[in-house]
Amino acid sequence: MPLAGRSTVVRVPKAGELIAADLRRQIITGELEAGEPLPNEAALMERFGVSRPTLREAFRILESEGIIRVLRGAHGGARVQAPDGSTAARYTGLLLQYRGVPLADVYRARTQIEVAAVGLLAAEGGDRVDRLAAVVERGEQVLDEPHAFAGYDAEVHRTIVELGGNRTLGVLAGMLLDIMDAHAALFISQRSRPDRPGAAVALRANRKLVGLLRDSEPGAAQSFWRKHLDSVEHYMTDDNETTLIEVLS
Repeated sequence: MPLAGRSTVVRVPKAGELIAADLRRQIITGELEAGEPLPNEAALMERFGVSRPTLREAFRILESEGIIRVLRGAHGGARVQAPDGSTAARYTGLLLQYRGVPLADVYRARTQIEVAAVGLLAAEGGDRVDRLAAVVERGEQVLDEPHAFAGYDAEVHRTIVELGGNRTLGVLAGMLLDIMDAHAALFISQRSRPDRPGAAVALRANRKLVGLLRDSEPGAAQSFWRKHLDSVEHYMTDDNETTLIEVLS
């Protein structure tokens, strides 16, 4: 039965898009490894039966996705890059900004993911908690260095999700944390003095989380971490009109 009122026009992909899809598949499946150069343009043009402009259109698509890098000049060419979460974070941030999502919403989404990861980590316990503790204790060395401490704290958050063991949550958290890392750098640059008390509070919270995990208190650990992340959100976004565009520019 025909679908009345619906368009039956089917968009046919351009040649450049098809070539990009073929090369993307080879990169994602590992047939082409990070750091490896693609065959030269002449070889690829012959292989796909296309002109140089069409091949370069495919390169532009893959370069915009961050999975190849095109070098110009006599010794240039296209080289494979491992997919980078920062590219996904930038597009995600722009999409959120386009939809009018406030920066605080990013922090709240991070909270949901990390609290779930804390529950998963608590269920595993043992060596994973020891690994988190080793990362947490590095904070003592950088308390008086705002940018270094921000990097340390971001590593703690990434480690929590990673040790939770769910890789999909890890990818999603990575995108959010890339946005938040950029916001933290902007936040620090707008402050005239280092915020050592804030760093000390964060370090104490990180240590308390480790203690609760070692005491096999998953419910208490999740509840505590939610309260801590809620306070971080308030501190980082209260009375702050910074937009995602500013953070990611």
